[in-house]
Amino acid sequence: MKLFASLAILLCSTISYAQTTIIHNIHGYTPTLKGDLNEFKVLVFKDGKVVKTGEQDIIKEFPQATKIDGKGHTMLPGLIDAHGHVIGLGNNLLRLDVRGLKSVSAIGKKLREYAKSAPKGWLIGRGWDQTLWPDKQFPTAKQLDQYVSDRPVVLTRVDGHAIWVNSKAMALAGVDKNAKAPAGGEIIRLSNQHPSGIFIDKAEQLIKSHIPPVTPEQRQLALNKAGQHLLSLGITSTHDAGIEYATWRLYQQRAEQHTLPLRIYAMLSADDERLSEMLKQGVIKDKGDFLSIRSVKIYADGALGSRGAALLEDYHDRKNHKGLMLETQAQLESLLKQSFAHGYSAHTHAIGDKANRTVLDSYENIFKTVGGKLLRNRIEHAQIVHPDDIPRFKTLSIIPSMQPIHATSDMHMAEQRLNEQQLRGAYAWQTFLKQGSKIAAGSDFPVELANPFFGLHAAITRMSRDDKPEKGWRAQEKLNKEQALSAFTIDAAYSAFQEYKLGSLEKGKWADFILIDKDYFKMDKTDIDEINVMQTWLGGRLVYQR
Repeated sequence: MKLFASLAILLCSTISYAQTTIIHNIHGYTPTLKGDLNEFKVLVFKDGKVVKTGEQDIIKEFPQATKIDGKGHTMLPGLIDAHGHVIGLGNNLLRLDVRGLKSVSAIGKKLREYAKSAPKGWLIGRGWDQTLWPDKQFPTAKQLDQYVSDRPVVLTRVDGHAIWVNSKAMALAGVDKNAKAPAGGEIIRLSNQHPSGIFIDKAEQLIKSHIPPVTPEQRQLALNKAGQHLLSLGITSTHDAGIEYATWRLYQQRAEQHTLPLRIYAMLSADDERLSEMLKQGVIKDKGDFLSIRSVKIYADGALGSRGAALLEDYHDRKNHKGLMLETQAQLESLLKQSFAHGYSAHTHAIGDKANRTVLDSYENIFKTVGGKLLRNRIEHAQIVHPDDIPRFKTLSIIPSMQPIHATSDMHMAEQRLNEQQLRGAYAWQTFLKQGSKIAAGSDFPVELANPFFGLHAAITRMSRDDKPEKGWRAQEKLNKEQALSAFTIDAAYSAFQEYKLGSLEKGKWADFILIDKDYFKMDKTDIDEINVMQTWLGGRLVYQR
């Protein structure tokens, strides 16, 4: 538990919590509840909360305060990632990571090396993306067997919506030619109809149900590892998009012990068999605003990269295939009704235009019959939306929870998967804002890297990190710097009913803030992804220092 211990030392090593503290010599910026951008040179806080922001002359109002020189750094509110997977990130940091590797052979070699030192049993990893490889085709179990054949291997695709396994894993799971994919899943097959080694969405469980469960100690370690990583990136609060029962228990235990590493707004996974049991406990919030559990994560379709996103028309690069709906509309409506009955919001994963339309129809029907419209319900991702359906988000008070980095990661692949008509409402951030919707921005870590400055860069430029294409992809949907910052702060807080506690540096709100090495508002927008976090403060306590 070294990570946990080092975090605790840092928490305890800061100044007296009850003492008035001033940080001066800074370039401070914060969005406000009124929708303005406030600039300041001095921040004053006490008991973990903001007392005042202002110019240098306010220092004399607090003669007994402890003064800290900000050394000319830029201060922003602590950033909020409105869609991530905390335990998944922690596991990713502890397991085999094959993100960005450009061939099967590169992955195979890294797997073979990893196997030499990994504990006995199943070899688990994540991050492959066949669209980066020369042939762009799904790989096979036989290809993995060339590198490791004596131990079961399960490698999750970068988007989390498909797995690639070796023959040993299929044998241990009893999966052969006669295996059938469950509704909402697909088994990719070879020409002889045997499973190829690729299992998409709900078909993943044919294999994953045989993997030994994560131990409580592993889960604790993953939480600590993820927390330390997120704080180092300036993320002081995150929305955990779909937790199962064991994590639900862990978060409550750690909240009671005051040892959660950062603020977590957690969504219960609708796929968990103990969902009803968790809902019956009611809304969960702690006094220090470190833990809030008041929403359910529902899954409507798969992902675009694995052609699991549900479309109204065929995939441009796979005829007679429209993706996968993971739930019927009747099932979606039942889950919405169940969530609302317990005072829980519903946050529904929808990527394809068919999934988004079906989810909007489901919300609309349930609002008419049982209510729930005021629960700040969300659609997670809202990536490919038919232009006719975008205004419905505003009409139905549905918050688009979107991940800017997906647009720049997906842009080349999206143009292969979709035709121009299907792309009209793709990653349409500015269109949503212009109609009055608030965007809750995140990264979807560990699908993408958690660094929020990569997300801010993508939101503002619509370019990859090597600044391509030159003017941005579908550039009419770019955000400006203020809009992007609001999406990662005050608007993300709003989407969790936390805008009066988090998301801006205003009197009475928690003193969650970061000091960074470049002036976000004055620097060239193409360099935003190079910003480094110098310090992260959480509730008036220093929790990370570079």
